Amino acid sequence: MNVRPATPEDYPVIAALFAAADEAASGRPSHLNADVVDAWLQTIALETNTWILEDGGKLVGSAFAQLFGEKGNAAGAVHPSERGRGLGTRLVELMEARMTEEGAKLLHAWTIAGDSAAEELFTARGFREVRRFWDMAIDLAPEPPEPAARIETFREADGPAFHAALEEAFAEGWKHVPESFDAWWERQRRRSNHDPSLWFLIRDGDEIAAICRGESREDGGYVGMLGVRPAWRRRGYARDLLLHAFREFRRRGHTRASLGVDAANRTGATQLYESVGMEVELENVVWEKIYA
Repeated sequence: MNVRPATPEDYPVIAALFAAADEAASGRPSHLNADVVDAWLQTIALETNTWILEDGGKLVGSAFAQLFGEKGNAAGAVHPSERGRGLGTRLVELMEARMTEEGAKLLHAWTIAGDSAAEELFTARGFREVRRFWDMAIDLAPEPPEPAARIETFREADGPAFHAALEEAFAEGWKHVPESFDAWWERQRRRSNHDPSLWFLIRDGDEIAAICRGESREDGGYVGMLGVRPAWRRRGYARDLLLHAFREFRRRGHTRASLGVDAANRTGATQLYESVGMEVELENVVWEKIYA
């Protein structure tokens, strides 16, 4: 068994591996692609924090991990045809070793709901389930309604205020880790599908009240961030931005749109997404292990 770091050239194969694992666990087709893997790994040190398991030149498992403050974040997958060989255990060992070496006080690992083998593995290694997230999507065949609010498209001069609005909107989010504007902007610019013409905002006077960061991906439009600052909530701004993004995705030829959401979100996000016709496609489980 060969263990090596990932390279950008591996992203399509890694996407296919994770998609196969997703489909085996959920019983539904996966829309995961190389754009998603690029987003996952864009700020990760590939040489030290990604792992590929190869058997006879075939990719049979892959994982990655990154430290945010004192919290590690990790995910991995084994091809369904290769299960029962201890490959999942090997990947978890690699992720844990790297994160504790970097000083992690706790580690979050992500799996797909319904993956009983992953549940057994993480439970046996001292992890416990702490959260669930949903991937939700909508068919854009019927044109979405026009939003009521006046929507503006992002300009580079809006960058610091846009970022500040995003940070305020998500400040109370689960395990939110603040990020400086410079780090955030650099991370956005490194995305392979970086396109600020799909970023939108709503102003109230000189203040940015709500923001939306959209992306074009191989399988459709993707809403990467949607947030409303606390003082401007309950005005329909999130719905307006969402509808505007859907209409723009559709105008650009996309037939579907998707996003990810904390299933226990306290701002009512899941109800909003369901109200505009989005449905849950995939449920992700977050496992946590605390290190003394």
